[in-house]
Amino acid sequence: MEKYELIVIGTGPAGEKAAVKAAYFGHKVAIVEREPVFGGAEVITGTLPSKTLKETALFFSGKYEKGLYGVERALQHEASIEDFMYRKKIVADAAGKEIYDNLMRHQVTLYQGIGSFEDAHTIRIKGQKEELIQGDYIIIATGSYPYHPKNIPFDGKRIHDSDSILLIKRFPTSMCIVGAGVIGCEYATIFATMGTKVYLVNDKEHILPFIDHEVSTDLVRQMQAANIDILFNKTVESVTPAASDTDMIIVKLKSGELLKVDMFLFAAGRSGNTQALDCGKIGLQMGKREQLIVDEHYRTNVPHIYAVGDVIGFPALASTSMDQGRVAVAHIFRTEDLEHLPQHFPYGIYTIPEVSMVGLTEEEAKQRHLSICTGKARYSDMFRGKILGATNGFLKLIFSRGDLRILGVHVIGHIATELVHYGVMLVEEKKSLNDVIGQVFNFPTLHDLYKYAAYDGLSNYTGHKVKP
Repeated sequence: MEKYELIVIGTGPAGEKAAVKAAYFGHKVAIVEREPVFGGAEVITGTLPSKTLKETALFFSGKYEKGLYGVERALQHEASIEDFMYRKKIVADAAGKEIYDNLMRHQVTLYQGIGSFEDAHTIRIKGQKEELIQGDYIIIATGSYPYHPKNIPFDGKRIHDSDSILLIKRFPTSMCIVGAGVIGCEYATIFATMGTKVYLVNDKEHILPFIDHEVSTDLVRQMQAANIDILFNKTVESVTPAASDTDMIIVKLKSGELLKVDMFLFAAGRSGNTQALDCGKIGLQMGKREQLIVDEHYRTNVPHIYAVGDVIGFPALASTSMDQGRVAVAHIFRTEDLEHLPQHFPYGIYTIPEVSMVGLTEEEAKQRHLSICTGKARYSDMFRGKILGATNGFLKLIFSRGDLRILGVHVIGHIATELVHYGVMLVEEKKSLNDVIGQVFNFPTLHDLYKYAAYDGLSNYTGHKVKP
């Protein structure tokens, strides 16, 4: 039986980075992957595929070019589903190959098959052949899978979860999406951009409740303008499959309303991918939805076993998962280079338009009874925004009245997920409005949003409002 210092289960963002870091520091590492493609949800069903589809939808719809040139490209009904999915496959294939090459460069031993616990130090791998390997330490990075409520008759053809939606063979004329979280909102805007009539069913009175309310309100406005009907405070009672290819799916809401749609997508939550591991055999503690419970170092209740990434739940971001893997390895092997994740990290939502944030929302600051003020700058007022034809979008700063320290940055609009990174530095390094105003940015750029939001914040703070 082969023995390793570290065994990692799963080659997604968390698993790959953990394995590579341990190997970089000279440790003997093995990684186990059940799928033929490396990269987990990042490559196969989540991060990269959905974001690639978003950019594809923007290209074929000509959404941004309409604002820039004032013309209709009218490509949305001419693009085939093969056109739509082409770039997704190219990016996923390239990412999977890069992950494999990275593991090989660092001399990580790869096992393909389904891994499960034989005992607390031994993993049984069921692949082309069955074999056992032992590890001094084990990191579980098996990711998550879509939650399936019993009242939804998933078929992977017209009634989908967030994995199978990536395998559709045609564009739907209409779609009901259940769940107005990150995944649901992203797919709602992607399909609406491609000309699909979308109904978004949300069991709450707000979408994306963790983001700043002013931002979510503006996103709702833009989604509704894009032919998305958002049904607030509604839940699904039943879904009746179509009787034939030409019939519609019947979605009955508990309110009694009926929706007749071409396709259905359930996008309300995911569960930890732990079923195949046989965690009960070694006494691993589980939380809700099959997620593993860990401490601040990502260690489970079994001291030499760690868990990172989506399998432990929130925040379930590829960006944080990567560093969770690195932190776990730093703790295991005492590398003393990354003891914990930073206090502040960005959230990126790849809707159309994009939304991104770091730090406190206005609502959170008020709940903490902080004395705050806000400043805002709109894309349409920036010369770079005018060049891009940006008619929507803004950047909002939350800052303390006492010392003008920036506590939160919130962006909705074109490349918001890129622009937010300067905001991460501002919040993490406790910068003030005056620090932003004193910076020189290239002109014209969208970074001017920061400077003019800071000026607007000073106007609001002093009560000397020059511009409405």
